[in-house]
Amino acid sequence: MKLAAVGSNCIDYYEKLEGGKAFPGGGPVNMAVYTVRMGGEAAYIGPVGNDEFGQIMKEAIASKGVDISHLSVRTGKTAVTQVDLINGERILGDYDEGVLADYRLTEEDIDFIKGYDVVVCDLWGKVGGQFRELKECGIMTAFDCATEPDVLESQTAIPYTDYVFFSVDDGDTSENRELMKSICAKGPRLVICMMGEKGSLCYDGNDFHSFGIVPCDNFVDSMGAGDSYIAGFLKGITEGNTIEQAMEMGAQNATETLKYFGAW
Repeated sequence: MKLAAVGSNCIDYYEKLEGGKAFPGGGPVNMAVYTVRMGGEAAYIGPVGNDEFGQIMKEAIASKGVDISHLSVRTGKTAVTQVDLINGERILGDYDEGVLADYRLTEEDIDFIKGYDVVVCDLWGKVGGQFRELKECGIMTAFDCATEPDVLESQTAIPYTDYVFFSVDDGDTSENRELMKSICAKGPRLVICMMGEKGSLCYDGNDFHSFGIVPCDNFVDSMGAGDSYIAGFLKGITEGNTIEQAMEMGAQNATETLKYFGAW
């Protein structure tokens, strides 16, 4: 699979760790890195600031084998999320989007993305409004709504998205199934609900498919687990696997990420 990951990147900053420690991340960035980890190809298209964190981000992404030829450096601050860690679970604090605030893909970016199998963005990536244009170019699209499939950014992207992902805490409920049906009715091929330790659920417009988790023998940190699932699922489905096989690939990839500190 060749994945084009667009939009948001973010430094995850742990103020209480070793006097303050910065980890490169952000959903699309993580997905690109995990795709390469699984043997695929990936590019990241998006902006960083011309600050220290921007340099850290740029060097870290490139070091993982991700194409950064369309990563842009802008005057200003790189996006930062404050993170605390409590019993292995990440607690997200303040978020400063920095140079991401007014980001848009250029025509050159879109031409570049045409060479990839699928393009993925998330809720914070600012590119949801351009999904119609991407879709009209014949590009396969994926969007991560996080926990907010009903907000404007998600609703704008969903009709032009092939694979919609969102996350819940309460598992496989009738309400979540109805939500998946309503999302699918707007145009996506597949709607995938990620349920953490309760596994995942996929709706294809006719049937629901479920998969549990792959047990983790050394849980360290949950940062990046959902992004890992998305990368694994997309690799599986674009390479011709069944929905269940793609779900298993997502779960396996998520479990691998649980074993170390930071997203990657």
